[in-house]
Amino acid sequence: MGAYCNDDLTLSPKYTFASSQDLRFSKHVHDNVHGNIYLDPLSLKFIDTEEFQRLRDLKQLGVAHMVYPGAVHSRFEHSLGVYWLAGEAVNKLKTHQGLELGIEHYDVQTVKVAGLLHDVGHGPFSHLFEREFLPQVLKGSKWSHEQMSVKMVDHIVDRHHIDIDSGTIKRVKEMILASSEFALPKSAKEKHFLYDIVANGRNGIDVDKFDYIVRDCRACGLGCNFQFPRLLEIMRVLGDEICYRAKDYLTVHKLFATRADLYRTVYTHAKVKAIEFMVVDALLKANDYLDIASHVLDPSEYWKLDDTILKTIETAPDQELSEARDLILRIRRRDLYQFCNEYAVPKDKMENFKEVTAQDIVCSQKSSGVILKEEDVVVSNVRIDLTRGKSNPLESINFFKDYDSEEKFSIPDERISHLLPTSYQDMIVRVYSKKPELVGVLSEAFENFQLKTYGIKAQVHATPETKKRRI
Repeated sequence: MGAYCNDDLTLSPKYTFASSQDLRFSKHVHDNVHGNIYLDPLSLKFIDTEEFQRLRDLKQLGVAHMVYPGAVHSRFEHSLGVYWLAGEAVNKLKTHQGLELGIEHYDVQTVKVAGLLHDVGHGPFSHLFEREFLPQVLKGSKWSHEQMSVKMVDHIVDRHHIDIDSGTIKRVKEMILASSEFALPKSAKEKHFLYDIVANGRNGIDVDKFDYIVRDCRACGLGCNFQFPRLLEIMRVLGDEICYRAKDYLTVHKLFATRADLYRTVYTHAKVKAIEFMVVDALLKANDYLDIASHVLDPSEYWKLDDTILKTIETAPDQELSEARDLILRIRRRDLYQFCNEYAVPKDKMENFKEVTAQDIVCSQKSSGVILKEEDVVVSNVRIDLTRGKSNPLESINFFKDYDSEEKFSIPDERISHLLPTSYQDMIVRVYSKKPELVGVLSEAFENFQLKTYGIKAQVHATPETKKRRI
């Protein structure tokens, strides 16, 4: 299968844990990553609502399909994938440690529902909506898609009269928020390892990443050497924490390395970011007239907001939307904000790095016939890491020697392969020009800024002359 590098490690039928009794009452869909996914009656009550079906109109990778044409998969199929893997993970633990851990059907159902609904509150265009658009229109707001997912869960249950235990819903919401800054205290006094399956705030290994890493690689036509079935097979709970066999630490590392590669080559691709900046500007120009931001205040309105907002703006005849419409037309005609150049912040300067602004670049311009303005410049500060900032993610994970051992331990830097990186974070500064005729002047100002800040031109090469002359 194209989704995995090693076909032998796909989950075989003996590791598909839904019982025959469950399957009789389940519907199944065929997923292009996981094969047959069986949907139980409770999950279908959530899936067959307009709020959940909205996820079909949210592309998983936002505008990345304009650079990677195959990246048209949606939050809908990703959510089904996380639901399925969450069930596989907890059932695997139940099979091997069920009596020891006290895993019950109630626990399995709760984890699966959390996996299904973890992204139900996601905004349009991947993370662009909450990280780039909302902070500019809702000053001081700390809105997050995880918090909105929790609100949407309550809204769906109330609106569609879903018969589900209030305790289950409470734990589902806690699991959705578990890895966010808004994590709630765990209502359960035991079995805390269940909270690490969908959104792992403890060490970052969760089935959400398992699904989107493989799914995104497949959709973009990229190779994927991360084998999540291996981790599902060898994981074990020790001291209320999911641990992994020490001999498989390189497989764990590949999870984080593959994610970082996706960030560098897809999620923060220079052209993808250029299109994102244009979409943000279009939304900002349309917001006063369409009141887009107000949707985030009420779940009953929020579900109506999805990626089709661009088509709404593009086809509306209203004069008030003309500037936003023009930006979208530029995207359609590939008249994008021009990427001028980039540099990686020198390693010895990372500690005290301060984000670069458009003002920093404009103030670095020397005498010229054309005067740069901040509104014509976009600066992108791209941080890529292995989920733990400057730290090695393996240090936050506990391992065990073998299945006879009850001891868990972390693996320090000096005891891992010397072929692995010793630096776990990159910071890349990029500059874009909103007007093609300013590329040359802006590129020169960008070089001046580097010389003033670092004493060298940190960029790999000068901006190509053909790009400077493009008008």
